[in-house]
Amino acid sequence: MEIAWDQLVADALEDRPPTRDVARALLQLPDEDTLRLVEAAWRVRRHFFGNRVKVNVLLNAQSGICPEDCHYCSQSRISKAPIPRYRMLSVEEILDRARKAYAAGAQRFCIVTSGRGPHRRELETVLEATRRIKAELPLEICACMGILDEEQARQLREAGVDAYNHNLNTSPRHYARICSTHTFEDRIRTVQTALKAGLQTCTGVILGMGETDEDVLDMAYALREAGATSIPVNFLIPIKGTPLGDGQTVRHLTPWACLRYLSVFRFVNPKAEIRASAGRELHLRSLQPLALMVANSLFLGDYLTEKGQAAEADWQMIEDLGFVPETPQPARPHGVAHPATPAA
Repeated sequence: MEIAWDQLVADALEDRPPTRDVARALLQLPDEDTLRLVEAAWRVRRHFFGNRVKVNVLLNAQSGICPEDCHYCSQSRISKAPIPRYRMLSVEEILDRARKAYAAGAQRFCIVTSGRGPHRRELETVLEATRRIKAELPLEICACMGILDEEQARQLREAGVDAYNHNLNTSPRHYARICSTHTFEDRIRTVQTALKAGLQTCTGVILGMGETDEDVLDMAYALREAGATSIPVNFLIPIKGTPLGDGQTVRHLTPWACLRYLSVFRFVNPKAEIRASAGRELHLRSLQPLALMVANSLFLGDYLTEKGQAAEADWQMIEDLGFVPETPQPARPHGVAHPATPAA
């Protein structure tokens, strides 16, 4: 299919997604044409986000205590991966990590707990930690605590949580091959519950789990339909001790393929924050900077149980591109040092 590049961009600037046939053709572009796709995606990214990058820091506030059987996850009940396992951190520990995230230059602090959904003590800890963080630091707070009910979502919003993360992960047709203890529909309901409570929705995907191009397209359009405002695009990190740990499903995740995936999510969801997330270091390798021509967000430092790229390397990449981090709002409170940020 011949791609009408200018029309593709013009439609995206009006928040009109490409047809499925066009999106499929973008996924199937040869490597030598992918730079043209990245340039087109950059025009859309620049229109909506300029040269800004949202910097996020993750906190694994409770690790490895999960009854679910997600095949990609080192924290699931079926995982044999040798990861740290610990109960919920205290409010003071979470507050201390938030201070460090702000000092490192983060705009959003993501509090993640393992489990199907939050127990009362876990929820109360996150609520109090959020209130304490908001009283001291100009950080956005994103919570990720599994399946929510309406009352839990309401309490999170009232405490000051800005966004709720609950990834769709894969397509409806592929979901049963990845997890049997909950469904794709369970995840959609949680996203809808968060939206109803007034929370922003952070919901994304994990690529490299045996999905087809049609599954990828299903995910991209499902995220649009769900009203996702923030979309983390993760590339599977095969972890030994998990069912997907042998690396067989990620062989197609070349740097150019990863750029095509990111670009399709950008064109289908042009106004959404697209985050180049876990696995970018492993699969994009030396082409990582091109990912930020498409995505406008990243995680700084480490992921939940896996190491990420050194924060200094991320800041250098942002600076080399001529990009600048988004500034936390409101202005920092008295007595809190300003984070070190690269020159614009």
